[in-house]
Amino acid sequence: MLQSAPPTAPAPAVGPAPFSRWQTAIIAGLLLWLYFPILSRLVGQWWNNPNFSHGFFVPLFAAFVIWQERTRLAGLNLRPSWWGLLFLGFAMCVLIVGQMGAELFLSRLSLLIALAGLIILFLGWTFFRALLFPWAFLSLMIPIPGIVFNQITFPLQLLASKVASTTLPWMGVPVLREGNVIILPAMALEVAEACSGIRSLMSLATLAVIYGYLMERKVAVRVVLALASIPIAVAANSFRIVGTGLLVQYWDPRKAEGFFHEFSGWLIFVVSLVMLYLVHHIVRIFWHEEGSEA
Repeated sequence: MLQSAPPTAPAPAVGPAPFSRWQTAIIAGLLLWLYFPILSRLVGQWWNNPNFSHGFFVPLFAAFVIWQERTRLAGLNLRPSWWGLLFLGFAMCVLIVGQMGAELFLSRLSLLIALAGLIILFLGWTFFRALLFPWAFLSLMIPIPGIVFNQITFPLQLLASKVASTTLPWMGVPVLREGNVIILPAMALEVAEACSGIRSLMSLATLAVIYGYLMERKVAVRVVLALASIPIAVAANSFRIVGTGLLVQYWDPRKAEGFFHEFSGWLIFVVSLVMLYLVHHIVRIFWHEEGSEA
């Protein structure tokens, strides 16, 4: 007589068992308690330093992306992996090094590594790959280290002053440049750190990523838009300094300070957004033509 084989038992799970809601809440609370001093200083830097004020929008947009993908995320299979513990351990090491060396960048970066570890540990690699974009986007909320910031701002100051000193003579304005100082017949203009364009560069790069995600489906085009934001921001800031020089020479040097200085910054930023929009349409036209020929 034939005898049916007994049903085989399911293979044991490779990763840890899924956590309940209250266990997840406890771990989230511990993580918040551990990183609360770091987060509070980070928010304070967003509030007090205009160069990094765009940081407020980064976690909000990351949360929006996750909410928009909620249906797809709900359909993924949860496969927790012990590899998440390795990420958590590395995050704690980075945090300790950052605290011992008083390096805020490392302490804040450890938070992102810890988040990646928790996602992998509780939800699995598939879930982490699905959340890779909003997780990576959170890196834009972390201000770059001061030593790197200074290495970027000074070359931008020199570049903006060089462009202005080259362009203004074409418009009948004699210029003598000494470093980042532009000497005009009416007065001397110093391209200070605030006028280097680093603020508009970082803000425009963040908005370029947001714009690319919302308005474009092709990943390659999104990357092009993010990279295009760098020369756009540099060019727009140079035009701002040229406009200030024209205002000093042909109108009133006092008008170049105060309200006009602040207003021109906002105006140039709007112009940068328009330029980014035009670049997007040009890229789409060429991309469509190449696709049609193929």
